[in-house]
Amino acid sequence: MNNDKLPDVRDGLTREERVVLWVLSETQKERGGRNVPTTMLWGRVCEHFYISPEALSAMLARLGARRD
Repeated sequence: MNNDKLPDVRDGLTREERVVLWVLSETQKERGGRNVPTTMLWGRVCEHFYISPEALSAMLARLGARRD
């Protein structure tokens, strides 16, 4: 059974959510703290696992990432 979608008891995040947040953080650092376009984030996240653009947007909304 694949446990990537099961929340971790420590913080309630799945492995996939943790990867998205890590990739987002690393990309923001590369961009000097600027916002990361969703399409750029999607491409980099797909290097780790496949997620549809719509599912990534929904995940970002659940995690509290939003456009200002």
